[in-house]
This record gives sequence, structure tokens and C-alpha cells, in this order.
Amino acid sequence: MPALGLDHYNLRAPRALLDELRAFYIAAVGLADGPRPPFARFGYWLYAGTEPVLHLTEASPDEMRITHAGGTFDHVAFRATDLAAMAAQLDALGIAYQQAVVPGSGVRQLFFLDPAGNGVELNFAAPTE
Repeated sequence: MPALGLDHYNLRAPRALLDELRAFYIAAVGLADGPRPPFARFGYWLYAGTEPVLHLTEASPDEMRITHAGGTFDHVAFRATDLAAMAAQLDALGIAYQQAVVPGSGVRQLFFLDPAGNGVELNFAAPTE
């Protein structure tokens, strides 16, 4: 059976970085804390609307998690609204970002990094005339 769509993605990190990632995705991306099943390992579920799209899980003390490392993962993308307000929010938080436009579609994009070096993309519908 084929996949139906993306359900969520998970970031694992030591507790201090996990808390920093939680704060970042709430302030910079606009996700919200939400319910999480009582797993044995500590963590957070962050929601986009009613969907838990980002799972943050505490890494064990002996678990090696490399941040700001090269690999094949480039970024995660979210649909968003109000490009001007989001750019102002990133500016206020001191988060550097780049803007782009998807050729042929007019979709506007913002690209930036989270505290662990993971790429984040926000997509905004093309302006209507």
C-alpha cells in the first residue's frame, strides 16, 4: 500500500536542546504544545492546528546526537499564512532567513535554521491580484 502523506517528524536531543527546540518552534514557526501519550521517554508534541506534526523526544544520556551536521536531510516545510507578519516575527526573534519564490507558482517561501541546525521552510500562497 502506498503512503498516504506525512504524519509527523521527530527530533531527538538532550533535554536542554529539546526545550530550546520546543520554544523555537512555538515562537518562530507558530506550532502549539498539545497532548502527548504517556511514553516512557520525556518529550513534547507540537501541533499545527489539530495535527501533531512535530514530536520532540529526549535523547538518553549515552545517545550520540550530532547537531549542525551535514547529511541528506535539508529541511522540513510548513504551509503558513501572513508572510509579512511571519517575517516580522523572525526579525523580532533575531532569526536570519532567506526569501524565495517558487518558479511558475508564485508561492512565497522563507528558509531558516532551528537551534540544532535543521532547515525549516515556510510556504505562503501566491498573492492574488
